[in-house]
Amino acid sequence: MITDVTLRAYHEEREVFSSAGKWLYPLFELEEFLNASSYRAESLRLEDKIVGKAAALLLVRLGIRRVKAGVLSELGRAVLKRYDVSYSAAEIVDRIDCQTEILLTDVEDPDQAYRIVAARAGR
Repeated sequence: MITDVTLRAYHEEREVFSSAGKWLYPLFELEEFLNASSYRAESLRLEDKIVGKAAALLLVRLGIRRVKAGVLSELGRAVLKRYDVSYSAAEIVDRIDCQTEILLTDVEDPDQAYRIVAARAGR
């Protein structure tokens, strides 16, 4: 069993994608997976270890509608609520200790967030 997986996507009860990547790279990998597969983002349930504002905005941009987070920031929760994404979290924290959370504090548009994060990721 892989224990360092940070992100998993399920279609119904079947795991169809996983990543052990760090930072937001698993979400870029998920985007590539979705582009190459027949799965529709809205049909997937996503489990992520940490969901901050950046991850929430990227998930919204991808079209994910159901999220289960290990840790969810208040900024991330606000994004998920605003875009009517169903979510649950083991723990909700005020903020994620991450420069990206700070960088996107005033960003509300998922496409703008993607451009900022993609540039930081060298994509």
